Amino acid sequence: MMPYKPREIRSPLVRTVLRSGMVGFVLASCSIAGLQLHAQAIAGHNSNAPVNYAANRIELQDRQDRVVLSGNVQIDQANLRMTAARTIVDYSDTGSLSIQRISATGGVTVTRGNESARGDVAVYDFNRRVITMTGDVRLRRGGDTLNGGRLTIDLRSGLSSIDGAEGGGDAGRVTGSFSVPEN
Repeated sequence: MMPYKPREIRSPLVRTVLRSGMVGFVLASCSIAGLQLHAQAIAGHNSNAPVNYAANRIELQDRQDRVVLSGNVQIDQANLRMTAARTIVDYSDTGSLSIQRISATGGVTVTRGNESARGDVAVYDFNRRVITMTGDVRLRRGGDTLNGGRLTIDLRSGLSSIDGAEGGGDAGRVTGSFSVPEN
């Protein structure tokens, strides 16, 4: 049996199509690698780091195992920052305090490095290590933007997803723009 020997492709059109497919595959691979690096950076967030807070007013509600922070609330954990008009911090008290969830309302912004997300409401679930934002969500990373109705960030896996906005002209759709570097 003779070994398989590929034939030379002589048609310029076929060569161009194959070359374009190869370039597309390489670009897609690079894009996926970039997304994986970004996901690893988000997943690298230390959800066990201490949580620091500041607000104009703090109310401790012992019987409900929660703290209500209001007025220019700022919450920091490692390099993650959340700001809002009002937050409720739910905790468990089994000998030592353990934060379970932070619910924020009123112009919520979550920032990390050059990334920021804004929305009407945010919930940071410490048990699941998930941040969910809803209501006119706007995600910015450098020059790129995404707009929608709900953003979910899984801090363990680094997977983020955004669902379409409710109501308005683009009901049910995610909109945005990606910046393109100059060559």
